[in-house]
Amino acid sequence: MKALTELQKKAVALRLKGLSYNEIRKHIGVAKSSLSLWLKDIELRPEQRARLYSKQIQVLSLGTQSQRERRKREVDEIIKTAEREVSIPLSPDVLRLMGAALYWAEGSKRGMCEVTNSDPHLIYFMVRWIEAMFNISSNNLKARLNIYSQQDDKAIKKFWSELTGIPVENFGKSFVKPVSTGFKKNNLYYGTIKIEIPKSTDVKHRIFGWITAALRTDAKVGLVQQRWQSLREVKRPVNL
Repeated sequence: MKALTELQKKAVALRLKGLSYNEIRKHIGVAKSSLSLWLKDIELRPEQRARLYSKQIQVLSLGTQSQRERRKREVDEIIKTAEREVSIPLSPDVLRLMGAALYWAEGSKRGMCEVTNSDPHLIYFMVRWIEAMFNISSNNLKARLNIYSQQDDKAIKKFWSELTGIPVENFGKSFVKPVSTGFKKNNLYYGTIKIEIPKSTDVKHRIFGWITAALRTDAKVGLVQQRWQSLREVKRPVNL
């Protein structure tokens, strides 16, 4: 049998103490493949295997945590870079179209001008936008809440009133959702609020005029819809 070198002897001694290959490499600078060859016949005691297993789990856990932290730093940097791409204050045209786009997504399409959402940032922006675009003060807006039965209606009204400037007395009766046993994925701590502009049908039409002017897609959409008219001819199901 070939005599062991000094490095091999040291590696064997360290392995017999229960050290992992990576721990042994910190003492002797050899490749992991060499250690695998030298130490493959050495069996560790149960307590030594248990220690290495626990250490491996810890390393894997820290690796996952490290990946999450690294990704968080990447996302933070993306957001900061994007923020620098926006000039503040927003120009009147940018502000007009930003609010119009949000209304297109979250606003009512029929009746008067209404915006419904649960995000305080979006609601605050839209109230300020309505005031800037149409000179309508928050004192003249109406609001309604959609909340759960376990929530405090008065407290939530005060929250939205403080945020938007809409007087509490301008809030209508809240809609309280029936108790459900279903799992709620999102916690709507402040409920959902509907902002209403009284006698605002013309305001709504003006907003959609801005959207039409910005998109200029009516002709293309109309042609495609005409070709696919058959999709609109499907009978609606009857609720029994």
